[in-house]
Amino acid sequence: MKISREVKTAILVLSGIALFIYLFTFLKGEDLFSTTNTYYTEFDYNALSTSSSVTIKGNKVGKIEDIKYDFETGKTRVSFSVNPKLKFSKNSIIRLYETGIMGGNALAIVRANDNDIAQSGDFIQSEVQPGLITSLKNNFSGISSDLDSTIRSADTLMTNLNKLVVDESDEGLQSTIAELNTTLKSFKTLSYSIQNVIKQNDTKIASVLDNFEKTSKDLSELSADLKKVDLSKTVDNLNTTLDGIQGIMTSIDNNEGTIGKLLNDDSLYNNLEAASKEMELLLLDIKLHPARYRRILSKKEIPYTPPTEEQKN
Repeated sequence: MKISREVKTAILVLSGIALFIYLFTFLKGEDLFSTTNTYYTEFDYNALSTSSSVTIKGNKVGKIEDIKYDFETGKTRVSFSVNPKLKFSKNSIIRLYETGIMGGNALAIVRANDNDIAQSGDFIQSEVQPGLITSLKNNFSGISSDLDSTIRSADTLMTNLNKLVVDESDEGLQSTIAELNTTLKSFKTLSYSIQNVIKQNDTKIASVLDNFEKTSKDLSELSADLKKVDLSKTVDNLNTTLDGIQGIMTSIDNNEGTIGKLLNDDSLYNNLEAASKEMELLLLDIKLHPARYRRILSKKEIPYTPPTEEQKN
């Protein structure tokens, strides 16, 4: 079948128009042969433009399709499309954020942790994340005030430094430099003196360092010997000895044993006191009547007469 020239021309024109439409939509970031899901949200003001990106975790998954002003609510209604492969909850948040310092905004999908999957055409709640430029705009008055105060403080500081340095006398600065030079010379002389002292006592300093090294070695050996000593065993033996002594003292306190009875029984003290008194009387009687004891072997017995109080004294 023969195709006329008019049909060929019409087909060529339609093909050109279709190609033009495809290229135009491609340059706009759209794909005629792909399907998308469309969702809606709204903001108090418009800071977006059509074809702005819609991202999730920094990855582009869609774009803004349309921006309209709602005369009833006074808000900006935004429709955006995303890849149908993306599934997210209808309770998620659509966040408006700045894409960079030079300006530009985009939308980010902040997922909610539930299984209520959003369907195409659903309305999603939104929020605005303050950016760097917005923060600077809001705080610019405070920053400018602080900067002005800082500049004034710097100016006052420089003025005070100028008053401190400048001397009205002609020789003020020269005198200061001369004093500084004298001070530096004194430090130089002192350093030379220290160097000479070190040179003259080099041998002594070396000897002192050697002695210190030997002392440190001796201390290290002593510490090693102390580590080898079984201090724990010695402490255990001492504890055992102290426990024994404590047992002995407990026995003494409880009137157990000879020592305990001697220390805690008053009868022994009383007996010793009585014996000492008898001994004292015996010695006194020997002193007063020595003849009685010279004749102790004789058959004639001399009776005992107790001493009077005057004789006792």
